[in-house]
Amino acid sequence: VYDRLGLFDVYHSVWFSAIYLMLVISLVGCIVPRMGVYWRGLRSKPPAAPRNLSRLSEHREITVSAGTDETLDRAQALLRRRRFCIVRRGDAVSAERGYLREAGNLLFHMSVLVVLAGVAIGNLFGYTGSVIIVTGGGFSNSLSQYDDFTPGTFFNTSSLVPFSFQVKDFDVDFITKGHEAGMAHSFVAKLRYRPAPSASWRDTDISVNHPLKLDGTNIYLLSHGYAPHITVRDGKGNVIASGPTVFLPEDDTFKSFGVVSGPDGVDAKGKPEQIGLEGELYPTYAFTMQTGPFSAFPDDKNPVISMLAYSGNLGLDNGRPQSIYSLDKAGLKPIRDAKGKKVRVDLNLGHTTKLPNGMGSVTFDGMSRFVKIQISHKPFDWLALIGMVLALVGLLGSLFIRPRRVWVRVRPADDPARTLVEVAGLDRTSGGGLGAELDAIVAALAPASAAIAHDQHKETS
Repeated sequence: VYDRLGLFDVYHSVWFSAIYLMLVISLVGCIVPRMGVYWRGLRSKPPAAPRNLSRLSEHREITVSAGTDETLDRAQALLRRRRFCIVRRGDAVSAERGYLREAGNLLFHMSVLVVLAGVAIGNLFGYTGSVIIVTGGGFSNSLSQYDDFTPGTFFNTSSLVPFSFQVKDFDVDFITKGHEAGMAHSFVAKLRYRPAPSASWRDTDISVNHPLKLDGTNIYLLSHGYAPHITVRDGKGNVIASGPTVFLPEDDTFKSFGVVSGPDGVDAKGKPEQIGLEGELYPTYAFTMQTGPFSAFPDDKNPVISMLAYSGNLGLDNGRPQSIYSLDKAGLKPIRDAKGKKVRVDLNLGHTTKLPNGMGSVTFDGMSRFVKIQISHKPFDWLALIGMVLALVGLLGSLFIRPRRVWVRVRPADDPARTLVEVAGLDRTSGGGLGAELDAIVAALAPASAAIAHDQHKETS
């Protein structure tokens, strides 16, 4: 049921693609009408002054000694210097600014489309793959080398860049004190790489968020873990499995789970017998009666492996693919001791345990680390980056640009030698600061030595 619903491959499912397309259509349907409204707003002039300016929440009245025309000229010049778009109608000047706020909104929404386009192109024509490599191992960029590989719909595997690299070493620094003890302070993989088969080898380090970039392909360090060296011998002493085995971490202490397969073995009587081991690695082994065995620290201070032993048919010859991180027990039976108990192989580093009934032995030879590498090629990722930058610019504009209107009206005062000036404003975003701006305009129109001010700070009803 989950497979039919696409829950194991969400980003390539039909319903996710439908949501993606509906989002694009919705954005376009939102942006296009708003662009028309914005264009008409840009071409329109500031509205005429209301009949009764005193009803606005921010309103000032002053008297000045200059004439009405001179006062309007001064108001017009002052508002223009303050970057207002102005219109003079009769006895009043109308001013408006902040048109770019809506432009910021539109830019933000359009940049989302740019990001979606960049991501879509990258997913269609790029690929993402990952591989686990034990220190000392190498990788060549061919399809067979990947543990998992997800190509885009239009990606051609023949266009893989022919680079290769080796993991020379891996350094990790764990925090040992404080409430963050056990966390990795940093980890770095030391690589030796070659951009092309004919190129010379070069050395570099990669860490989290610091990938190696090769011809449009990024090589990321994702995670790390342990690969204990385990040797399995059959009843005749022949080595049927040897070398580092990747154990996948299960928690922050790096308690890890893994399996070992020993095919082509025989028991002490020469009877063909395959051996399988399944269990856990404790990098720093500890034990309490309450919790049982656990790892007290993620570093390999006292490594111990504990695995159940099986014998029978590992299913390696039936033609079905198997995961190297799980054991197919369909043809296996637990190995039991003389008392009928399941045999558990518990080994400290450097120790060997013999299996019962002359079936062989298991040795814990050493410890290596592995790194998980992600290799990603996303063409036109710069387009998504540009979209993100534009989105940030648009967002800042929509947050900090405050559209507001200001009107200045003049009329003769009771004193024939003076002029009554009304200054009022309307903040269209409730962003604050309009009162201070009106005070600055009033101060510029009528210095204290030449004006009588009657401030009226009214609240809207």
